[in-house]
Amino acid sequence: MAATVNKNIFSKKWTLRYFSQTIDLGKAVTLGVGLKERHYSSISKDKKERLADGPGLEDFLSGDVPQYDGKDGIKKIKGERLRLPEWLKTEIPVGKNYSTLKKSLRSLNLHTVCEEAKCPNIGECWGGGEHKTATATIMVLGDQCTRGCRFCSVKTARNPPPPDPMEPINTATAIADWNLDYVVLTSVDRDDLPDGGASHFSQTVKEIKSRCPHMLVECLTPDFRGDLTAVSVVADSGLDVYAHNVETVECLQWLVRDPRANYQQSLSVLSHVKKLHPNMVTKTSIMLGLGETDAEVIKTLEDLRKIDVDCLTLGQYMQPTKRHLKVKEYIHPDKFNYYKEVGDKLGFAYTASGPLVRSSYKAGEFFLKNLLDKRKAAHTISPLKSV
Repeated sequence: MAATVNKNIFSKKWTLRYFSQTIDLGKAVTLGVGLKERHYSSISKDKKERLADGPGLEDFLSGDVPQYDGKDGIKKIKGERLRLPEWLKTEIPVGKNYSTLKKSLRSLNLHTVCEEAKCPNIGECWGGGEHKTATATIMVLGDQCTRGCRFCSVKTARNPPPPDPMEPINTATAIADWNLDYVVLTSVDRDDLPDGGASHFSQTVKEIKSRCPHMLVECLTPDFRGDLTAVSVVADSGLDVYAHNVETVECLQWLVRDPRANYQQSLSVLSHVKKLHPNMVTKTSIMLGLGETDAEVIKTLEDLRKIDVDCLTLGQYMQPTKRHLKVKEYIHPDKFNYYKEVGDKLGFAYTASGPLVRSSYKAGEFFLKNLLDKRKAAHTISPLKSV
């Protein structure tokens, strides 16, 4: 069917925007009635969003990151992103054990927070590092989180797919073949599930212990909306280390974390575990570089020791994409050493503090392996009970 043409169309200053050029329609095209200025694109909405998350051309040409208006829903932050200092640059992960783990994960449809969160230590942890304590951090309950913390690169969804019922068995099967000494189970937040996924955690731990009784298992859990019954389900599963991250100092919680999470709720999780199992190792982690002060960090460490948290990791916050919170400051290694000294003086059994330290850091797991072995020898406690 032929296009209907309005005879008066060419008498008006109608324009068509094509890239950055404006063309007089009277000289270029014949279109129907009611034409208005429009933008046409063959790129899907999803692809546009993914392109927006990535670096721009200027990033590659100059090595600098141009000003970004931000999409965090709070406020626009002026100025350029800080350039990465030398002490935060790492090598590309390689090695036989790294390749073996990656291939096994793909074949069993398992996820690791090492990959999802773009951890800079993945090569060291999967390969065993200097202490040869090979570790991996498995992310159970899927790869879509019901929360949207502003520091985290894990995908979000209001209604994620239901948990894979075979995941506990697949996880245990894979781990049994990996020649690991220490495994960390973590998860996305699953506020859509009645127990937040606590029973899924518990089943996975039991499956691992049934196949590898001597393997040390750490669970890095969500806060389960403050449901201490759910916390108990995980704590009673036979794990060796219970970890839950407070993430940042109290005054920055509203900025950094999802509104459903908060400082006191996180402290209540760690405190409850210690009351339930006094000999169980508890652990937490704090990110630095978000605008916190020395006094606020020290106050956080003091709060954690008051509830008898055993192990602490402090690391540099790294902005995963341009859509996330910007780094306020790259903390110098000397400052991390200072915080380690403070942690040791306050009585933490272990304080891992450094720019590349993460909550599931390799050196920490080497220490924890020895600590757990000593506690088990001293208390003659079965691996299937609290340590």
